[in-house]
Order: sequence, then structure tokens, then C-alpha cells
Amino acid sequence: MLETQPTFLDLTAAAASKLREITAEETNPDVGLRVYVYSGGCSGFKYGMMIEDAPTEEDRVLRANGVTVYVDGKSVDLLQGAQIDYVDTLMGAGFTVNNPNAVSACGCGSSFRTAEDSGSPRSCAH
Repeated sequence: MLETQPTFLDLTAAAASKLREITAEETNPDVGLRVYVYSGGCSGFKYGMMIEDAPTEEDRVLRANGVTVYVDGKSVDLLQGAQIDYVDTLMGAGFTVNNPNAVSACGCGSSFRTAEDSGSPRSCAH
């Protein structure tokens, strides 16, 4: 069931600004950033993000600062309370996830483990 719940995830002003920039040419009013979690990485879980044309029936939806973020029902618990940010440093630029549910992370920066699920460590190769 499609649900708008603005408190499960936070989006920084920098992330919202970059998302508006990326989607400025889009004519589809439903376009947004999909944030999801899947098994993999050296710590057990990995983050994924992509531009999405529309939500699915099971998505939770965050609308903030003029942008939309979609999170599938399976990823919501792992992202509860997380913050999506956009950073631009000498080492590179991109969206990042600051996740209070992650008890450990790998040097690759996209893999994490929660207290409830130790995951299955894998190589950090992308």
C-alpha cells in the first residue's frame, strides 16, 4: 500500500537541492529518488539509489523540500531514522546514507551491518 510517512527518513537540504537539479528537466510529477537496501557487500547489506518514475504499491514515500523519495517496504526498517545527504569532496561526490541502524560499515562506504543481522561478509569489490 502506498503510504506517505515523512518521519521514517530524513533528507538534507544538500540532497534535496541535488535531486531537484538532477530532475529539473523531468516532466513527470512522480519522479523521485528510490533508496533501497539489498544483501551484499563486505558487511552484509548495501545501499542502492536510482531515479524512479513512480512509486510501487508497497513504497513508503517521503516528500520534502520539493522532492520525493521512495523506499520499498522491505527496506524501511533498515533505513528507519536514516538521513540521506549529498556530499561533494575532493574524493568524489554523491548521495550518502547516515544510518543509525548500522553498527558497523566497511571501508567501501556502501556496505553495513545491523545489530540484529550480522550479515554475511563478502569482498568489498564493487
